[in-house]
Amino acid sequence: MKLIALSIRPVGSSASECCCRNRAFILFGWVPLMLVVLVSWGCGARSQQRSFEYMPDMVRDPAYKAFAPNLVTRDGLTMQHPVAGTISRDYQPFHYGAGEQEAVRAGMELRNPYGAIDQTQDGKALYETYCAVCHGVSGEGNGPIAEKIPHPPSFKSDRLLQFEPGRFFHVITMGSRKMPSYAAQLSASERWKVIAYVRRSLQGLQEEPTPLRSGARP
Repeated sequence: MKLIALSIRPVGSSASECCCRNRAFILFGWVPLMLVVLVSWGCGARSQQRSFEYMPDMVRDPAYKAFAPNLVTRDGLTMQHPVAGTISRDYQPFHYGAGEQEAVRAGMELRNPYGAIDQTQDGKALYETYCAVCHGVSGEGNGPIAEKIPHPPSFKSDRLLQFEPGRFFHVITMGSRKMPSYAAQLSASERWKVIAYVRRSLQGLQEEPTPLRSGARP
């Protein structure tokens, strides 16, 4: 038995026209369909199985380890030193040095940003946590360890009643005599809250808020 292949084409159409139509069907019909199938196949991976990716380096670029050698940098190190003058985002410059004269200057130039704003609750909690151990709860220099160190002066003494808020801020920031700096324990905002509490509750002083100078931001 012989099989005869028949080519069926519309009446009035030439063989070349049919061939062009078949190619167009393959190009605009099968190709998009195959692309849809491939995309669906790549996106259908299970949670434990990674999908097929095109150009995976764009997704997971290789990263250098901090202490690994690096051929790109000039010194061959991956971890680089900060650029000169770089400061952290929350850093607040303090333009005063140590010593009595600098403390007096800070007292004349710095103002408490809280001023008359009541900071009794926050200031009291910070004071009792960091200051009362030496200065005492009432601020009279009779804290639990006051006997083991030179007694700190009372906040109610005539000398300390003359201290401006900025001078207290300088002492807390830089330290004074046997008192170390508490800049690492208290942020600038917390230092001002402690000072507001000392002035308002322990010394019984009232003050109005004034414009800030350099280094006095809360």
